[in-house]
Amino acid sequence: MPKQVDYGSRRRRIAEAVCVLADEQGPEGVSMRDVAARAQVSLGAVQRCFRTKEEMLLFAVEHVGERVTERVRARIAAGPAQSAATALGHATDEVALLREEHRAEARIWLAFVAQAAVGASLAEPLRNSYAALQDLFVRLITEAAASGPGGGAADAFADGPDAVREARTLLALTDGLTGHVLIGHLTAKEAEGVLHAHLAGLWARLGVTGPEAKG
Repeated sequence: MPKQVDYGSRRRRIAEAVCVLADEQGPEGVSMRDVAARAQVSLGAVQRCFRTKEEMLLFAVEHVGERVTERVRARIAAGPAQSAATALGHATDEVALLREEHRAEARIWLAFVAQAAVGASLAEPLRNSYAALQDLFVRLITEAAASGPGGGAADAFADGPDAVREARTLLALTDGLTGHVLIGHLTAKEAEGVLHAHLAGLWARLGVTGPEAKG
């Protein structure tokens, strides 16, 4: 009986190899042959999973985005009784990729972003990842606002921030802090202080009790 191949698992294994190589030499320097060697599979196995290098890179971008998003969701699910404000704090911590164990992932993500700026094909999966995270931020901000003195999100936003605008600002801030830490302009602790201070300002505008700002 012929051996059954788990193509989903193999594609993820190849994506991990792409990420390692992209971290070492940038996405533009990744070849299917090098990926096959790093993943310890044949070139034919890579080509059966991905018809072109572009298709392989697109999957790798989606893979990294899904990994971050799933980690955010797991962090939120781990504390079902936590407030939306606390959950948003946890989510932004994960998205900013400030911890040392996520430093390689941060380099890979920004390498893909840089490549997407000059190669439109990578832009779509990045936009999709950012859109998913923005939607999550909007939901958490809206839920937090609903717990404020207005008695509902609409009332809370009447004289305060708009949820979509705030979510976009927060997403841009987390992305920017990732880069600042990578180049050494800020330490991870300093970046966390900036992020938590921004969140504290948001909760103050909404009249919501949130986690204390740090740094």
